[in-house]
Order: sequence, then structure tokens, then C-alpha cells
Amino acid sequence: MLNDATEALARLLPQGVVREIAPAYLEEPRGRFQGRAGLIAAPRTVEEVAAIVRACHDARVPIVPRGGGTGLVGGQVMPDGAVPLLLSLERMNRVRDIYPEEGVIVAEAGATLQQVREAAAAVGRQFPLALASQGSAQIGGVLGTNAGGVNVLRYGNARALCLGVEAVLPQGQVMHDLKRLRKDNTGYDIRDLLIGAEGTLGIITAASLVLAPVPPEIGVAMLVVESPEAALTLLSLAQARMAGGVTAFELISGQGLRFLDAAFPDLRQPFADRPDWLALIEVGLPSGLSADDALEGLFTEAAEAGLVSDGVIAQSGQQAAELWAIRETIPDANRHVGAIASHDISLPLSEIARFIRDASAMLAGMADLRINCFGHLGDGNLHFNLFPVEGKTRDAYDGVRRDLSRAVHEMVVARGGSFSAEHGVGRLKAAELARWGDPARLAAMRAIKDALDPAGIMNPGVILA
Repeated sequence: MLNDATEALARLLPQGVVREIAPAYLEEPRGRFQGRAGLIAAPRTVEEVAAIVRACHDARVPIVPRGGGTGLVGGQVMPDGAVPLLLSLERMNRVRDIYPEEGVIVAEAGATLQQVREAAAAVGRQFPLALASQGSAQIGGVLGTNAGGVNVLRYGNARALCLGVEAVLPQGQVMHDLKRLRKDNTGYDIRDLLIGAEGTLGIITAASLVLAPVPPEIGVAMLVVESPEAALTLLSLAQARMAGGVTAFELISGQGLRFLDAAFPDLRQPFADRPDWLALIEVGLPSGLSADDALEGLFTEAAEAGLVSDGVIAQSGQQAAELWAIRETIPDANRHVGAIASHDISLPLSEIARFIRDASAMLAGMADLRINCFGHLGDGNLHFNLFPVEGKTRDAYDGVRRDLSRAVHEMVVARGGSFSAEHGVGRLKAAELARWGDPARLAAMRAIKDALDPAGIMNPGVILA
């Protein structure tokens, strides 16, 4: 049994780490969970983190780690059970070192993603992980959830961009593993266990992250495609023509464009007649190769093949930003409408078009609703979100919401996909993991959890219900 975090525990913590319990610490963006906290601790050093974890371990008090609070699966709040200590990394926010020639930056867990990206840009490099929430999302949370974003196609997700971590394990031991090595075959990779563990196996306090060169030639285009099948063929064509040069490839549906019209009527869209499907492409090429010429050649070949019927190639950085704003504002437009259910799924690329068609038909037989299907088509990650028809609110669907989500996830899993592509499991999807996870894999995960965190204090209820 775990115990509540109380003032008795506060007296055992390092001086000056306890903070006032402000409401913002207990909230999450979707409003599905209401958090609680007996204490909030904001340490300044890894030693203070270790002291807090040791005290909680000895007192058997649960710890909920919190970064920027942008997570979408409830991992940063604990609505029931023993009242936890909430551990905020916000004061550990320094960029400790940067090595431009090595392509490495060392940042603390409380540094925001935007802060790291700006530090990289200041030395002529880029940290290529990009999220709409980068101004708030912190490095610890980005790694804890193994975040994805728009550039996974070229650069990989958070795990692929991390070389080493400094972390505090569940009994208060500090793991000093901030290596800057690309090759290090020295046994079990504890770093990879901590990345994506959502704070259930320890607290990441700093990380060595990969920097990449900034491509000298960057181009952005938005192309009208006839269907998801056409978009996938266009992706294959783009990769063949610009081997390694495609940075992002996003699918946007006409429903998403219509939601933008309703929620953000002043947002500029390039096509007066809203098409059913769009592909947003960004390429980054070496010096001496014109990104605009490459995109024009791609459009010409795709048009001749009947894959695209119209398109816009950005002629300036401002125009490129405007095209990206269309994609990045869709989640805000979704919130304006109010989703019945949101699904962060991934599928093998060859299954995506058939899934979109079959799932849409299946759901039409279950309820009268609208579907906004969009996302990172290049890496197989779709956001397949369900919305009320006009004149209804999402509350009208409370009786069928769970059935709708289960049907979507059943179809995804049957096609070799995942019900959690980039948002993590958290508390929201722990039951789905128990239902759909491979039994041997789940048993191994529980054995690891029991071995590293025998007291069960690290973010209880997350991932493993």
C-alpha cells in the first residue's frame, strides 16, 4: 500500500524545493483527468531529485513526474489512489553544453523543446524534433513519452535522437550516463528503457541529444491528391526522386479544412474549393540542388500519373510558414468543435488507405458522425478523430463513445498497427494495452517494473494499470 504525501514528508525534503499547489499543476489538456497532489516539489539539481525520490521510496509515497503538462494521455496527473508528490522539473532547465562539431547538445529535463531548438540554431545546427507544443513541452516529457512529431520520417522519434541520459532511479540512485557516443555496446540499454516509460521506471534529469545539419535548400509544397492511395504513391515517388531528402509528409483531409473555416475563418488557405485530400511536403536538400526545382519536377511527374490535380509551392519562408500553419492549426480547430473520440494510431503504410476506407464505412453504420483523418502519413501515424454532426454536441455520443473507439482499435490491431503511435499510453490507454498487448511482452514489462521499482512509487497507474 502507498501512503499520501503529507507535511511530514515535506520536512524530509531538501530546503526550498516545496512549491505552492497551483491548479495548473493538476490539469491536463483534454480535461479527462483531474489531478491531485499532497506536495509539489521543484528540485534544482539531480542531487535534490535523488533526495526527493529516496524520501518518497522510504515513506512509500507515489511520485508523479511533470514536465510541461502537454501530454495527451493523462500521464502527468493522478486522479485516484494515494495522494502523490508531484515532481516538477521546471527549475532544471539549463542547456549544459553544446558541441556543434560533434552534433550533440546536453540539456536538462526542464528545458523546453523550443529552448533546445533555439540553442541549436544559434550554433548553426538543428534539433530536428518538432511539435506544435514545443514552447511548453519539456525535454524530460518529450523523452518520457518518446514523442514523435512532423519530422520522424527523416530523423526518427525522440528515442532516435537521444545518445545518453542522466536519471534518478526509483530508490534514489543517480545514473550518470550522459554519453555522447553513437556506438556503445556495453550491455542492457537502460537509457532505452527510460525513454518511453512515462516516468514509471525513473526520472530523466538531463539528456545528450543529437543535432543535425540544417539543409541548405528547404522547400515546402501543398498538393491536392485524389485519395489516400494517391498520397501514398506520391510519397513513394518523392522518396525515390529525392532519396533521403523528404523531411515531412503530412496528410490533411477536407473535413479538417472545413473545421478550420469554422474556427479560424481568417486563416489563409491556398485553394478556394476545399479539396477532399491534401499532402503537405517539406524537403531539405544539399547545397547546389534547388528544392523548388525538385518539388516542381515531383508535381509534374505526379500530375502526369494522375496523382495530383493542383498544388502550391512556397516561394518564401513566410509562404512556407503559412502552409505549415494550416496543418498545425488543425488540432486547435478540432478542440473548437469538440471530439467524441480521438485516436492516435499507426499502421503499415500498405494498410493505411484500406483502413481509412473500411473504418469510415464501419463507423457510418454505428453512429451519425464526422471524421477528421490527418497526420504524419510519411511514418504511418494518423490522427483518426471522430466528431459530432452539426447540431449535436459530443455529450450526445456518451453512450457509444467507448464502442466507437474499441471498434477503431480492433481494426487497427487486426491490420498490424498500434493504438498508440506517438502520444504514449499514460492512464488513458492502460486498459487498451492490457487488452491488446502481447502477453509475453506485458509479462516482461511487469518484471522490469517490479525489479526497478519494487515499492511501486513511480507514476503508479501509468502504462501498466
